[in-house]
Amino acid sequence: MSVTQKQRQIKEIVKCGKNPKYFFNRYVKIQHPIKGAIPFRTYDFQDECVEAFEEHRFNVILKSRQLGLSTISAAYAAWLAIFHKDKNVLVIATKLAVAQNFIRKVKFVIQSMPKWLLVPQIVNNNKQALEFSNGSTIKAIPTSEDAGRSEALTLLIVDEAAFVRNFDTLWTGLYPTLSTGGRAIVLSTPNGVGGQYYDIWKQAEEGENIFNPIKLPWDVHPDRGEDWFQEETKNMSRKQIAQELLCDFAASGDTFLQVEDIEYLRAWIRQPIDKWGPDMNVWVWEYPMSTKKYIISADVARGDAQDYSTFHVIDTEASAIVAEYRGKLPPDKFAQVLAEAGRRYNEALVCPENNSYGYAVVMKLNEINYRNLYFEKEKDRYSFLYGSGDIGKIGFQTNAKTRNQILTKLEEVLRTKQVSVKSSRLYEELKTFVWKNGKAQAQKGQNDDLIMALAIGVWLYDTSPQLNKHSVDLNSAMLAGFAVNSTKIGDTVLTKSQNTTDDKSSGERKTWGENNPYTDLDWLVK
Repeated sequence: MSVTQKQRQIKEIVKCGKNPKYFFNRYVKIQHPIKGAIPFRTYDFQDECVEAFEEHRFNVILKSRQLGLSTISAAYAAWLAIFHKDKNVLVIATKLAVAQNFIRKVKFVIQSMPKWLLVPQIVNNNKQALEFSNGSTIKAIPTSEDAGRSEALTLLIVDEAAFVRNFDTLWTGLYPTLSTGGRAIVLSTPNGVGGQYYDIWKQAEEGENIFNPIKLPWDVHPDRGEDWFQEETKNMSRKQIAQELLCDFAASGDTFLQVEDIEYLRAWIRQPIDKWGPDMNVWVWEYPMSTKKYIISADVARGDAQDYSTFHVIDTEASAIVAEYRGKLPPDKFAQVLAEAGRRYNEALVCPENNSYGYAVVMKLNEINYRNLYFEKEKDRYSFLYGSGDIGKIGFQTNAKTRNQILTKLEEVLRTKQVSVKSSRLYEELKTFVWKNGKAQAQKGQNDDLIMALAIGVWLYDTSPQLNKHSVDLNSAMLAGFAVNSTKIGDTVLTKSQNTTDDKSSGERKTWGENNPYTDLDWLVK
């Protein structure tokens, strides 16, 4: 080799070490699924990603499928390890096969390079790791709770982060490993609303964390137009299109409600007109009106754990949530807030969930003499009010069967827009309330307490004859029909029946006074 040629190679090595884009386009080949090994000619959007990797320590990428982001990440990892000393690159993948495939991509990049360009020697080579004589390493591993915790990392790459199991726990352990100046590339297609990846992305979009957000929908690729999109989506479901191509979090998940229903609720969010109670956690959208009837449905928690105690105040005539509470209180304190809300809203009918902590709430409500409490059977209610009824029958009993029933009713009511909702807190819960293994539930780390409280309330006023708005309207109409005759009860003359033996009643005029229970017939529909 001539001196001139060797000098030229040294210049190329230096140039490649300074500019990863130059290295990729000049010396790297990639594996094409149909064409085989082809020169790596990066697209503009890929170049912009590499520039972001160099400019920002933390990058989060929301991407469409088949944009070559895993390939560009593998090439970048190879460039970093080959041209820089003592770099520790760790790749976290969803499973072992994906981790091994990443290492194969790195190896293909290295194998395509000219021998003289690979300055460090490979001293360790296996299916999940490469080690170089310059002290640099590239390792790819499947997700686990202790993945990478003991290592000081130069670069962390999390591939398909939205699908990494327990990514929230994993990220908590991995973040400190970057504290010495390490960088992170977190990339994924969307997988529904909620979870650590979703939170990182949303906070990055709003400038609330240290991540630089990069969004790459299907049409950033220059070779993809409308015809390509139409052909590609012919045999794809709506969820697949949202997840694979559109970078749409909401439509890509198995949410309890359809995305359009969730978005409808978002459009109706309003700030409360008033707040009161502990920590001002009772939010009010409408003040009580004396002519209206209200019910209060409650979901009860212990008060010192992750879950919240919640309630909704529902105007049964307007089918509107007029107030709600969400907070962490011991059951006895929660009962006092419930009673206060009930008294403010015309002695509203209060229905707590009758679970272990709910029973403590019921006992406290009885102790402070709040009497308008829900019983499934009217006879139990009257026994409680006028006798020595069983307070264990107060409230709504939630079990596997009734839970499915009330959630089915809630989905119907929200989908058909039968109830007015203005709460941002409820909206946030609905975004992360998903189907998992055939059961509707909150995503890990999220809550569904307001949802369950509303499900109880909707079930009560929509299915119970004594509470159902339509049934009450029908009964009121029937009572109004009884009053069509202009003759008043108080003016009626009661004449003696032929069979009567009470002469004192003969021809006597009866007037039913104010204390007579039959003067006000509203009790029939309560």
